[in-house]
Amino acid sequence: MIKIQKEDFSVEEEIKKVKAKSARIGGIVAFLGTAREFSRGKDIKKLQYEHYAGMAHKKLEELRERALKNFDVLEVAIIHRTGEIKIGENIVLIIAAAEHRREAFKACEWCIDELKRAVPIWKKEVTSDGEVWVEEHA
Repeated sequence: MIKIQKEDFSVEEEIKKVKAKSARIGGIVAFLGTAREFSRGKDIKKLQYEHYAGMAHKKLEELRERALKNFDVLEVAIIHRTGEIKIGENIVLIIAAAEHRREAFKACEWCIDELKRAVPIWKKEVTSDGEVWVEEHA
């Protein structure tokens, strides 16, 4: 349920995979991060994502396991794209499934916050003024 990939993904297909994990699922919360055209006062042409291959996948697995342990959720899936991302394209998808919505919401929010804080995936914004590696995790 963890993927790091260059190609785009189908939100609908990924939700179907999570939903198929348990008939006890009553609430599914998905966070979809997409590439926006404006950031920190600059027009963005495209984004570039790089990652520390083995470590990023390991950290995402650990994050998923912690979410399953610390929240009352039945399944968690995380997909993050790397490489060049055009404006409007999908970047990251987090899906949390639980019997009830409240835990799914909490787990999903915690996962994206932890991903940005602890997983070695880096974003470069390409603007008309040049390229900037983004350090803050907003």
